[in-house]
This record gives sequence, C-alpha cells and structure tokens, in this order.
Amino acid sequence: MFREMRRSKQYIPDDEVTEILNKGSYGILGVSGDYGYPYTVPLNYIYINDKIYFHCAKEGHKLDAIKKNNKVSFCVVARSDVDSEKFTTKYKSVIVFGKAEIIVGRSIVPIMKEFAQKYSYDFMEKAEQYINSSVNSMAVVQITAEYITGKEGSMLAKERNTY
Repeated sequence: MFREMRRSKQYIPDDEVTEILNKGSYGILGVSGDYGYPYTVPLNYIYINDKIYFHCAKEGHKLDAIKKNNKVSFCVVARSDVDSEKFTTKYKSVIVFGKAEIIVGRSIVPIMKEFAQKYSYDFMEKAEQYINSSVNSMAVVQITAEYITGKEGSMLAKERNTY
C-alpha cells in the first residue's frame, strides 16, 4: 500500500502516515477537471481502513469529474512551518492515490455517523437527526487507496536523524 518515493530520506514511516490521515481535519481532493485542467478542492474527510471518505451534494463539479475519471489524489498537510532564515519549510504531508466511488442512499448513514464522531462529537443526537433528514440529498465518495506516500521536509528529516 505504501509506496517508496524518490527522496527516500524524507519518507515518513507508515505508522505516522496513518496517524496524519486519522488526525487531519481537511485535505485537498485532486481530480481531472474540465478541458484537461486539474481541479482541486479542500474538504473535510474521514479515513477508515485505507479508505478516504468525504460527503457532498448529489450533483456538482466533483462528482461530474469523478464520473468521467475515477482516478484521484488526496493530500493532507499535517505541518507547514516556514523557516524564513533558512529559506525552507518544515512540512509533513501525505498523498493518497486511488479510485473514487460515489455512494448514495441509506448506506451512507454509518459513514456520516463517523463524520459526526470526528467533527461534531458533542452533538451526536443532533447530528443523527440531521443525517437522517438529509440522507436523500447527500452523496458520499469513497476513495480506495492504491498507494500512499508520506513525506517531510529535509529539516524535519534531519531532526529525525534519517537524512
């Protein structure tokens, strides 16, 4: 699942990649957009068993793009600290490459409850009411990871003593 990268000294260990994906609050979805242009959009997500999930309306640009080409990427940045004096950025990021599948209907309810657990834990009763009343107007997209890469900036790699 996890893929080696060109700059292997900046590779983030698999357990840390998983932690970044579990704890991230948003990521950037990349799809093949109209007229050959890439289309990226930030969105909230959950990560469960090597799958990324996000929710959206049942129609729109994201879904149109996925229907045309279901190969997508999803990037989560866990850290981005600019070190102006050293002309560098201390960063950690993960990119998931995979195939997206659009899910609609009542089968999205358990997934939406996982969203509520992550983003609205203190309001679960209200969240469940909202999910049940909105389920027919929502879709969930499931991205099944084909490979995942995690990378950190060279300064962080040096601090880790792996550079």
